[in-house]
Amino acid sequence: MRAYHFLKDNMTGGYGTEPAWKIGEEREIKDGKIRLCEWGYHSSPNFYDALNYAKGNMACIVEVSQRIEKDSTKQVSRKRRLIDARNAEKVLRAWACDCAERALKKAKVTDERSWKVIAIVRLYNEGKATRIELAAARDAAWAAAGAAAGDAARDAASAAAWDAARATAGDAARDAAYAAGAAAGAAASAAEIKWQKRRLNWYMNKLFKGE
Repeated sequence: MRAYHFLKDNMTGGYGTEPAWKIGEEREIKDGKIRLCEWGYHSSPNFYDALNYAKGNMACIVEVSQRIEKDSTKQVSRKRRLIDARNAEKVLRAWACDCAERALKKAKVTDERSWKVIAIVRLYNEGKATRIELAAARDAAWAAAGAAAGDAARDAASAAAWDAARATAGDAARDAAYAAGAAAGAAASAAEIKWQKRRLNWYMNKLFKGE
C-alpha cells in the first residue's frame, strides 16, 4: 500500500537510532508488538497529514505492509519500503506562503508587516534575500500578530504569516485554516483545509516530477 512520510534532512527517522534510509530500501520489524505511536513503521495517507509528524524536510513516498493500527492521520505497519524521497524545504515554504496570503485576504489584514514577511520569504526561497532580512521581517510579523490580538481572524492570519517565515509549514496552514473559520464560520475552515490539501498535492507532484 502506498503512503507518505517525512524523514530528517539526513534521511534518518525522527526517533530512534536507525541508520539513514536509502531509496529502494525495505525494512521490517520482526520482533515486538506493533502499536500505533509506540512501535512500528509509521506513515500517513497523504503528505498533508504526514506534516503533523515531520521532523525534517525529506518528503517520502513509501510502500507499507498491512496496517496493524491506524487513526485519521497515520497508520503503523511492520514493513516499509522507501520508493522515493525529495527535499521539500522550498516547496513547503512556498506552500506556507500561499496559505498565509489567503488567510490575510480572508481576514482583511491591512498591516503591511504581515504582507511584507511573505514577500521576503518568497525572495529568500529564490536566494534573493538573506537570513538577516528574513529574521527582521519575521520579528516585524510577530509584532503585527501581537497588534492583531482581540480579533481572532486577524490574529490567526498574522500568525500564519509569521509561521511561514519560520518555515513551519504545518503551523502556517493550520493558522490559515483557523483564520478562514474565524472570518466566515467553521465551514470556511473545512473548505480552506481542502484547498490546502489540493495545493500541497500540486506542489508535491511538481517536486517529484522534477519540475
